[in-house]
Amino acid sequence: MPAVVIIGAQWGDEGKGKATDLIAGRIDHVVKFNGGNNAGHTVVIGNEKYALHLLPSGILTDGVTPVIANGVVIDLEVLFEEIDALSSRGIDVSKLRVSANAHVITSYHRTLDKVTERFLGKRQIGTTGRGIGPTYADKINRVGIRVQDIFDEGILRQKVEGALDLKNHLLVKIYNRRAIPVDDIVHELLSYAERLRPMVCDTSLLLHEALAEGKTVLFEGGQATMLDVDHGTYPFVTSSNSTAGGASTGSGIGPNAITRVIGIVKAYTTRVGSGPFPTELDNDEGERLRQAGAEFGTTTGRPRRCGWYDAPVARYSARINGVTDFVVTKLDVLTGLSEIPVCVAYQVDGVRFDEMPVNQSDFHHATPIYENFPGWTDDISAARKFEDLPANAQNYVRAIESMSGARISAIGVGPARDEIIAIHDLLD
Repeated sequence: MPAVVIIGAQWGDEGKGKATDLIAGRIDHVVKFNGGNNAGHTVVIGNEKYALHLLPSGILTDGVTPVIANGVVIDLEVLFEEIDALSSRGIDVSKLRVSANAHVITSYHRTLDKVTERFLGKRQIGTTGRGIGPTYADKINRVGIRVQDIFDEGILRQKVEGALDLKNHLLVKIYNRRAIPVDDIVHELLSYAERLRPMVCDTSLLLHEALAEGKTVLFEGGQATMLDVDHGTYPFVTSSNSTAGGASTGSGIGPNAITRVIGIVKAYTTRVGSGPFPTELDNDEGERLRQAGAEFGTTTGRPRRCGWYDAPVARYSARINGVTDFVVTKLDVLTGLSEIPVCVAYQVDGVRFDEMPVNQSDFHHATPIYENFPGWTDDISAARKFEDLPANAQNYVRAIESMSGARISAIGVGPARDEIIAIHDLLD
């Protein structure tokens, strides 16, 4: 049976949680393979809204085993806060499994994240301050703390001492902060050990066995393609591989097991934080999209930067990820516009680029070349078939499909769980 990857195909916040929830009833395991609690998924079920940051959104579906795999960095305080919040609302979280190899975010990672960002001044990246980047840096520098270390106090203390040896010098001598006591970190992490222990396992083996038994595994990416540390708008990116290839390294599943890659795009474009954004609308049109689309970060509450649909970005994402299907979300937000521009190419110093420039400086200075499409005024939230959409909405969807490099298989027409049009089966 298939391993299916869902990834964001823009700069994040595209509605991956809703797409995951759409097919979660037909899958057995949902896996978070990258990132941490710097990303947020919002899922609306009936009158209930769930905002998830660290847990995979498939945890909301009965019978699904949610997995936090090795590529994730885990803030244990946030993990248990989310578990408790869902439990208090009657959601069963007992099936959650956590990789022993996942790295742990500590209070010193959060501290370093915030003071470093302030130190950068005008060069700030736009980090959430959750400690994600410093934790991944420790992983690469081989001074990280893994989940399995929490169950051995001697090993844990050695690793915390090694990590803080340099960090305390930085905090005191560079950032004018107090040193962090080793005992404080050790005691904090040990306090989670017994509650965490039943959840921890070899998640790579768990997923291999599930696939061998004919079960379907869904890999749910955090962040998005344009925030990938290798393939995004570096350095204004996250600290992990949020593209489809990250599903393999972030879970221990070979790439030959992946049969479908589902890319999520909004019917327009948004991003949070600093960095180039060619179609950004710093005007009343952008504010209209922000308010109509409720474009405020699930994790931070920050207003999102808004702009028109960028077809070259979608094509780039289709190529980088091997997208087989796109899901377009928030088509309803465009209702009421008389005309809807779509970026079809860029111009840089008089030169036309039909694809994303390889040079970051060129992309930063790119001016979008637009093609305009007529809008519609009819409410589309009740549409459940493509033919139910107004003619101009159908034409808009067909146009961006022809420009984006893969078929559009579903369309979101509202925030609720059932406000979606299925055109093709995402698992077939």
